Amino acid sequence: MVMVMESSLPRAARTGAAPGRAAGANEAGRFERHAREAVDDGWDREEDLPPLRTQVAEERPRRAVTRNDSPDIGFDRSINPYRGCEHGCIYCFARPTHAFLGMSPGLDFETRLVAKEGIAEALERDLRRPGYRPRRVAIGTATDPYQPEEAKRGLMRDVLEVMGRFGHPATITTRGATIERDLDLLGPLAERGLVRVAISVTTLDRALARAMEPRAPVPKRRLQAIEALDRAGVPVMISASPMIPALTDHELEAILGAAREAGAVAASCIPLRLPGEVAPLFRQWVEEHRPDAAKRIMGRVNELHGGRDYDPDFGKRMTGQGVWARLLRRRFDVAVARLGLSDGWGGDLRADQFGVPLGTREQPSLF
Repeated sequence: MVMVMESSLPRAARTGAAPGRAAGANEAGRFERHAREAVDDGWDREEDLPPLRTQVAEERPRRAVTRNDSPDIGFDRSINPYRGCEHGCIYCFARPTHAFLGMSPGLDFETRLVAKEGIAEALERDLRRPGYRPRRVAIGTATDPYQPEEAKRGLMRDVLEVMGRFGHPATITTRGATIERDLDLLGPLAERGLVRVAISVTTLDRALARAMEPRAPVPKRRLQAIEALDRAGVPVMISASPMIPALTDHELEAILGAAREAGAVAASCIPLRLPGEVAPLFRQWVEEHRPDAAKRIMGRVNELHGGRDYDPDFGKRMTGQGVWARLLRRRFDVAVARLGLSDGWGGDLRADQFGVPLGTREQPSLF
């Protein structure tokens, strides 16, 4: 059950991004019957809006593992310990999921989070179900499992402990440096062939990262996390994603090179995706932060997706289409070969160690 919080200000009452936030709007989600609109009160005076603080509700999930049958991604199950993400990346393809909670994909997505308390217990129930067959589970596919709230709650640490007890394989995708807290668990899991980590870096430009990803660690800090994981024996993939045409795409080779130097052994690259409500939010951000290049950036985005802001068709949404998409892929292939990185993970993780332990987290076995 989800505890839903009322926002401190009505939706759409804010115009322009709040300090430390990326979205410049908070339009009502597409499933809501009513919308609110900001109206000039006629007093003709500027007032500073109060800080937009993060609120966190709690959910007790019945299940932890979510299934999918998408033909263009390499996993069929995933875990996300949080709904919403305080990192606030303006381009995040998961923003539309907040509409299913009756909240806005805009500022609500960044400031009104849901923590899945008890997710480790739910995961244990999932793995104990009769007939369960282990395959790699992808963690952090929608929202970041190591966003700032994780430092207080430790939900990911609980999940990793369950994974270790069951011998279950997992991959983790994150921008969060908090992952270093769990090196004592990740190192032994990696030694058993049970875990790999992907660290996402979109740009090496600190100022640009602060504007696009306001509460994520700066790029240098993420490279340091790669170094720490490498020292702990955890295989790391650099995810140079999303690559944004006419904004960050010129950095592709530099990002891959910096990550290789830090210890990454594999690489991936996905062009910008703007599903649903993400497109107008990103367009507004570009017009505010890159007004001189906004038309060029959005023109390239349209070229990338067949004349639209986004093409959701399987086989196209993850790669894009057209000249720019082909050139990006060629550059990636050349850079990966030159740096000695593998293209993606290649072979899968080990599943032969999976076994259901006798005891549970709450009641260990007597034997």
